[in-house]
Amino acid sequence: MTPRLSTGQVPGAFDTAAAGYDLLVGLNPGYHEGLRRSARALRLPGGGAGLRVLDLGCGTGASTAALLSVAPEAEIVAVDASAGMLDRARAKSWPAGVRFVRSRAEDLAEAGVSGPFDAVFAAYLVRNLPDPDPTLRVVRELLRPGAPLVVHEYAVRGSLLRTAIWTALCWGVVIPGGLLVTRDHRLYTYLWRSALRFDSPGELRDRLRRNGFTGVRSTPLPGSQLGVAHTFLGRAPLPERG
Repeated sequence: MTPRLSTGQVPGAFDTAAAGYDLLVGLNPGYHEGLRRSARALRLPGGGAGLRVLDLGCGTGASTAALLSVAPEAEIVAVDASAGMLDRARAKSWPAGVRFVRSRAEDLAEAGVSGPFDAVFAAYLVRNLPDPDPTLRVVRELLRPGAPLVVHEYAVRGSLLRTAIWTALCWGVVIPGGLLVTRDHRLYTYLWRSALRFDSPGELRDRLRRNGFTGVRSTPLPGSQLGVAHTFLGRAPLPERG
């Protein structure tokens, strides 16, 4: 039996899957629109002119492109732990304001990624962190007071319907497609299991609050995302008056 992936092995698995990753996500008609919808929740003014945005867990650049669709003038620091995914991202055409950095989300300071940032976008990242809480606290400290964090993430736990939809989607489309393209199903079965054991929407909202974010709310994504992916919004706290 092929051993299951652990969380620590995920960046290496993405290295292997990088060559076919864009093809696979392109088969999902709602994938890129879902990212753009979540990026719009940041509500970055003026096309992002003069703003610094951290794209945490950028992969091959799909989330970076979503950010540029709402903030084309922003300076974007795009970070990912997978060398293979970053190679794919860097091979694409980007404005001068986009910079890619290889780092685990847990090691941003060591990689030279420092704030302050005017916004942070984390797509499909928090679920893959060995312990999300310390990283969320670091992200909060990197943000300017009152600046937004948007987490774009699968959240199916606590709903039999969402769990059933997610399982059918994974075993009917995602896992067979991943096996066909990469000859290795482990990353895609990991994807299925990781969402099943990850926070419910309410638990993730509570996690954000517990780690110091304010104004926390979430919205399920409509359409082909079938309510299994959600946009979560929180803000770095403002200084206390007095």
